[in-house]
Amino acid sequence: MGTLQSSPAPTEYCDLSEKTGFSFEQIAVLHKRFKQLSHDEDVLRRDHFSEIPDLASNPIRAEIIEAFFDQRNFSKNGKGKVEEIGFEEFLVVMSHFRPPSQHMTNEQRENVRKEKLRFLFNMHDTDNDGTITLEEYRHVVEELLSRSGALEKETAKSIADAAMLEVASISVGHMEPNEFYEGITFDHFLKLLAGFEIDSKMSIRFLNMDTITLCK
Repeated sequence: MGTLQSSPAPTEYCDLSEKTGFSFEQIAVLHKRFKQLSHDEDVLRRDHFSEIPDLASNPIRAEIIEAFFDQRNFSKNGKGKVEEIGFEEFLVVMSHFRPPSQHMTNEQRENVRKEKLRFLFNMHDTDNDGTITLEEYRHVVEELLSRSGALEKETAKSIADAAMLEVASISVGHMEPNEFYEGITFDHFLKLLAGFEIDSKMSIRFLNMDTITLCK
């Protein structure tokens, strides 16, 4: 893994910036937070995340923590989980929460959106079989609606329940009698969430920083 022994050197900053889209200043801020979380170690482990107070009350706490150790989120063709990560892996995972640059083309924005949704999909595809269940989809919709701040939690839950039932009726309704419903694939997931504004809802505040503000 890409463990950096101390503060990243200028050449490493260039590589990390190109890989994640973060500026040198943002990388320095995130490196400082990484060292705080790891108690000045060169790697982060799951127990380090368990010490974050704001994360303790998050309803998807376990999924968020596991996302940092899921190789699909920081390694091309990666599979499985790791026990610890270095700063580079931490930074790559954090980059999924960056809002798109104002200078991006429409095609680049769409690619960023797709990467964010892939990250979100991976968080709920815990067995890495390429599908999520209807209940997991309901959970995703509820989280996205709740994070908007415009809806009460119960209202978001009701809308999410309705969304799940709609998908179930459409998906199962088109199946042959001898077919078995295997779940929602990523391509189907992309189509289902086509109307959701994702960027403002994917931010991390449990690290004592607002990534929306940090990444501007």
